[in-house]
Parts: sequence; C-alpha cells; structure tokens
Amino acid sequence: GRDVSGLRPHARVRQGLCRTWQAVELFDDLTVAENLAVASRQPTVRSTIAGMFGLGVDDIAGATKTLADVGIGHLARALPTELSEGQRKLVGIARALASEPAILCLDEPAAGLDTTESSFLGKQLRSLGDHGTPMLLIDHDISFVFGTCDYVVVLEFGQVIAQGLPHVVRSDPRVISAY
Repeated sequence: GRDVSGLRPHARVRQGLCRTWQAVELFDDLTVAENLAVASRQPTVRSTIAGMFGLGVDDIAGATKTLADVGIGHLARALPTELSEGQRKLVGIARALASEPAILCLDEPAAGLDTTESSFLGKQLRSLGDHGTPMLLIDHDISFVFGTCDYVVVLEFGQVIAQGLPHVVRSDPRVISAY
C-alpha cells in the first residue's frame, strides 16, 4: 500500500521489499552462512564497530536456519566457489530472505539451471510460498512458472495476454501461441 518507486534500494529493503538478481553475485571469500549474515545486518555505528571483530553467533545461527529453509543448510560452511549454479541461486534467495522481507521479488531464478536444478528450485520456492513467504516471480521458463506459482500473469511484448490460475492460463490459446 506504499509507493516505493522513488526510494533508494536500501530504503526499499527497509520497507519490506527484497529481490534476487538473475546473475547471483556472492562474496566468494566468505562462507555461505557469512554471505547471509552480511545481508541480514541492519548497520548501525555500534553494529559496524562490533562487526570489525567478526560476525556474531546469532548472525550465523540465523543464517543456518534460513539456509535450511531453502534446503541447503548443509552448505553453511562451504565457499560459494564450491557450489553448483543451482546452489548459488538458492544462496541468493536465502540471502534475500535473511532480511525478512514482506515480499520477495525473484528475477529469473531458474535462468541457467538444468532441469534437475530448476525442479529442485521450484520445489523449494513452492515450500517457501506454502509456509507464508509472498513472492513475485518473473521467469521465461513457463513449466517452472506453472509448477511454482499460485497465480500467473503472462505478458507478450509488455501486454498482459492471460492471467489466473496456472491450469487455466496453461490452456489459454494466446499463451499456447506465444510460448
């Protein structure tokens, strides 16, 4: 109910809007859990000074729980360079979730994934949604979208050509023609 279009990115996050990027950029010299701990911080002068002496136990514990929520809790101590592309995407999603957003926006999360990774990602996103995490998902992989989303809006050249429940939209002649 609030217009956030004029706000800077950090202010949008404080309003509860968080997004992932199609290309996942992680801190390769930090563990997966440390990547999340950095993202979950709300910097203050006090926390910045404390952070100069290392990450707190609470930061890592929270990161481990969030990683478990997306199905990769066992990777908490791994370095991003040791992960598959699908695992890196899940770390990016977990990093966004670490800020406890009111809504999570996902920019082509399945891009570059093979069928197995895409399927696992879809199941994890579906589980997050089933447990109350509101999401806005944008992706070109129509099977991934139909298997993950509760409600689908299909655009063609910027115009809405169909919207509704996935099983209804899937059979729309305009969607079949476009995809």
